[in-house]
Amino acid sequence: MSTLPNGGLTPRAPDETADLVVRNAMIHTGDPRRPRAEAVAVRDGVITAVGDDRDMAGRIGPATRVIDALGRRAVPGLNDAHLHVIRGGLNYVLELRWDGVRTLREGLALLAEQAARTPEGQWVRVVGGWSAEQFAERRLPTVAELNAAAPGTPVFVLHLYQSAILNGAALKAVGYGRDTPDPAGGQIVRGRDGTPTGMLLAAPSAVLLYSTLAKAPVLDAEHRAVSTRHFLRELNRFGLTSAIDAAGGFQNFPENYETVVELARAGELSLRIAYHLFPQTAGQEIDDLTRWTSMVRPEDGDEWLRLNGAGENLTWAAADFENFAQPRPDQAPGYETEFEKAVRLLMGHGWGFRLHATYDESIRRDLAVFEKLASEGLFPGGNRWLFDHAETVSADSLDRIAALGGAVSVQNRLSFQGEAFLRRYGPGAAADAPPLRAMLERNLTVAAGTDATRVSSYNPWVALHWLVTGRTVGDLALRPPHNRVDRETALAMFTTAGAALTGEQDRKGILRPGHFGDLTVLTEDYFTVPDAGIPHIEALVTVVGGRVVYAAGEYEGVDEPLPPVTPEWSPVRYFGGYRAAPAAARRGVHQAELLGQAAEEAGEHHRWRVRRGLAGETGTAGPVGDPCFS
Repeated sequence: MSTLPNGGLTPRAPDETADLVVRNAMIHTGDPRRPRAEAVAVRDGVITAVGDDRDMAGRIGPATRVIDALGRRAVPGLNDAHLHVIRGGLNYVLELRWDGVRTLREGLALLAEQAARTPEGQWVRVVGGWSAEQFAERRLPTVAELNAAAPGTPVFVLHLYQSAILNGAALKAVGYGRDTPDPAGGQIVRGRDGTPTGMLLAAPSAVLLYSTLAKAPVLDAEHRAVSTRHFLRELNRFGLTSAIDAAGGFQNFPENYETVVELARAGELSLRIAYHLFPQTAGQEIDDLTRWTSMVRPEDGDEWLRLNGAGENLTWAAADFENFAQPRPDQAPGYETEFEKAVRLLMGHGWGFRLHATYDESIRRDLAVFEKLASEGLFPGGNRWLFDHAETVSADSLDRIAALGGAVSVQNRLSFQGEAFLRRYGPGAAADAPPLRAMLERNLTVAAGTDATRVSSYNPWVALHWLVTGRTVGDLALRPPHNRVDRETALAMFTTAGAALTGEQDRKGILRPGHFGDLTVLTEDYFTVPDAGIPHIEALVTVVGGRVVYAAGEYEGVDEPLPPVTPEWSPVRYFGGYRAAPAAARRGVHQAELLGQAAEEAGEHHRWRVRRGLAGETGTAGPVGDPCFS
């Protein structure tokens, strides 16, 4: 079965043919043995050949699907090493996405339109994936604007780990009034008479924000399955073929995992998921971990759905909250006792784990526990473990992580929170948040992800743009060139490094015979598109295990069918997910970036002239003036 003309390739006998051949592509394989190719063949979910078009001639049979990439760039399927994919899938069709929306005015218009179709008893919720800095207005919506857009429908708008904004109907729905106490670590902002205004603050814990969101209606089992399938298709839209689910708050095991388990059983996952387990109740963590280690083992499952360990919290007392608009929180004294019990339990049962750790102060305390256990031979012990986030990790801590056999997973949270981080910690700290080069220089496995969906967007190309340029979604340059990575390194952080975190480096992450048939054909050439174009890359075709799970453009319709989005009033049904910028706008962004680069270069040239006495501080000519400007 040919998707596009196969150029007259000679068929082979059926027992030797491929199920799928992608040809006429500029393939970046990620394989040092053969970095570039034109074509790849897949049979029974596994790559059987990588080479030139002529190498595929004998692999085309009557039933082979042939995709002509028309000279476009193809890369290994992307692997988000820190994505809350299970939780995101359960809620996807309920959420109005502001990901990629360029103006607050447009966001409020979408909200008003959605409120008009949302039935009584349901909410309009905007839950992460955006920042005020991405808007032309550079501000949050006001409570008054939410009330005007949706006077009778509850509206909940989450902004990063910092705040949530509720309209009057939402405040009534959740029951917050004058007598509602502020929870520990959170603040209900009040007016002069003590009445809640509609603004909730993480101070610094986001538990208030998430517990308020948890009061909203949820989907039944049938709709959860539809929602998850559409969320996975949305991830496939950006070339994602794998993700490591980082669990997180309000994600209970096993009940919140049942949807992906049922989809895996039915063969309906379009994304490979390695998941973690996160104790949800403070004081009960050791009991939960003990029960889980007796129920399941790491790597239980198959190549589509498998357990990868515990975390990203092991004990709640060890968590460090990362609202960069607030000072760094002090962790509880003496948390190490229970934390050590958790780590010892996991290491003894062969479990890996991941740890949410934003600040070096937290990382140093955790490392002290690991070094104590290392004296007993538990570290390095062959268990895969890592720190997540690590924005302010020190060089000394990185040395200790390397010595103990750990790894690091970084996310582009500062794409969305970079301005707040800069205001609190200054340009020096922001330049090294996180210290990517120092991590890589120590030969640590450094995987990349998004931490979507409640802060960053799930669009991996926004994260790749941040890795390469150091710029936020508001176009603020935070990380200088010495702490950026080249495009090939960034891509490896989204492919091979993620595979290493799940112990699958010999099965996925590169395009090589014997590896999974996971790849994507892109709308733009990632290696040559201007920097400003990287966030706007999407997939035209995404293949997972030889299955075409997403297709767009001239390939539209060759992917697997999905049931329609339900419920009928779902925001996704009308607006979709991530809002792609029109082509004309993308050209404007590129032009603006070129002008910005030119201005930066001109400024640097002037500073060079000042240092050498060739110009005055104000721009006037120095002793050796330029006759054009003196």
